[in-house]
Amino acid sequence: MVDLPALLADLAAESDQLDALVAGLPPEGWARPTPAPGWTVAHQIAHLAWTDHVARLAATDAEAFYASVLSAPDPARLVDDGAESFLAPPAELLARWRDGRAALASALAAVPPGEKMPWYGTRMSPASMVTARIMETWAHAEDVADTLGVTRPATARLRHIAHLGFRTLGHGFAAHGRPAPTAPVRVELTAPHGDTWTFGPADAADRVTGPALDFCLLVTQRRHRADLSLVATGPTADEWLDVAQAFAGPPGAGREPTTAPPDGGRAAAVPDRDERAGATP
Repeated sequence: MVDLPALLADLAAESDQLDALVAGLPPEGWARPTPAPGWTVAHQIAHLAWTDHVARLAATDAEAFYASVLSAPDPARLVDDGAESFLAPPAELLARWRDGRAALASALAAVPPGEKMPWYGTRMSPASMVTARIMETWAHAEDVADTLGVTRPATARLRHIAHLGFRTLGHGFAAHGRPAPTAPVRVELTAPHGDTWTFGPADAADRVTGPALDFCLLVTQRRHRADLSLVATGPTADEWLDVAQAFAGPPGAGREPTTAPPDGGRAAAVPDRDERAGATP
């Protein structure tokens, strides 16, 4: 059985880690550009605050949630417009994000057992929503950390993101217009504290192995596969590392490699959208 309070505690811890990065920034720090083109540090926080807001609507008022979807002037700009609408001076934005994430946690904890909430193109259980919020908070915190030149410690909370990355294997192929794979894939990851996290059948011929941190950076499209210590064995596993995405919506462009592929290797094809698509709810 899923332990929703434990998941909510992990989401709070992930949010607190990002909060600590931005709380002391001067106004010019909030205005610094991040790796997502056109987005500043303030945009990153505003996006999270907006997504928390619409997630709370989904948990508490389905009609209001659907109305917010139908009233969007341009669905293709939903993420950007949402972030823009929540921008405010740093102190006000930070307070808005803090209040909103607390309200979301209370709303999700109150959803009746077994009930699913409406979401963009699907329905989600509270546990799935919290897992998605952990993934997104971590990914946008990575953008902020990159901007500030900070290296964050890897934690056991990465397991949520790694599991989500594995579960969305088929979605990554579909989002890139490719047929769903028929071969199973085994994933074996070295966790931050040295243990091993495994997903998929043990006898699968196709495999992905490497550090859990690297796998999470890949499936959130925060690093190019050429810059990560992930090893793919088998054609399905190899193709997956080119298209993996743990987030919903159309494919993001990901990041350009900072290192050249080894002799005989190849860089992954880059789609024509920027990595803000990773923010799509």
